[in-house]
Amino acid sequence: MNSSPSSFVRLGPRSAVSDSFKTGPGARAYGGRMTPRFALIGVVASDLAASLAFYRRLGLVFPEGAEEQPHVEAELPGGLTLALDTESTVRSFHPGWRPPAGGGRVSLAFRYGSPAEVDAGYEDLVGAGHHGELKPWDAFWGQRYAVVLDPDGNTVELFAPLAAE
Repeated sequence: MNSSPSSFVRLGPRSAVSDSFKTGPGARAYGGRMTPRFALIGVVASDLAASLAFYRRLGLVFPEGAEEQPHVEAELPGGLTLALDTESTVRSFHPGWRPPAGGGRVSLAFRYGSPAEVDAGYEDLVGAGHHGELKPWDAFWGQRYAVVLDPDGNTVELFAPLAAE
């Protein structure tokens, strides 16, 4: 039974996906155009050493001597990279850049293995002098959640599922 349109590929008796979701060799999404891959999150740090200390407390690994570099990267599980740049680095290629004023609309979120780990992570960061924005709570969407701010005021969320998955 092949009643699905030609732009769909049948995966099983009840599922089909469009051509734009094919990922095999030679398959091109969006009508043959290049498909970008989300690969890096960039954060501009006003105090690189403070930012490195913060993100290292969350378990990220940066190279030794990173505090002396203008640009550093940590590879994240799953293939993404977190990059930290100093303000002077950003101004070197974008002279008109200025730090944003007010709160941001993007946050980084770190998944923990359990609600107790969220609580411990929050206490560790706050105990190290970082701002605790929202103390841990059980969110209605089924996660233990807490929010801290990194040294530049970026929102960093800590979460874990409430129930075992």
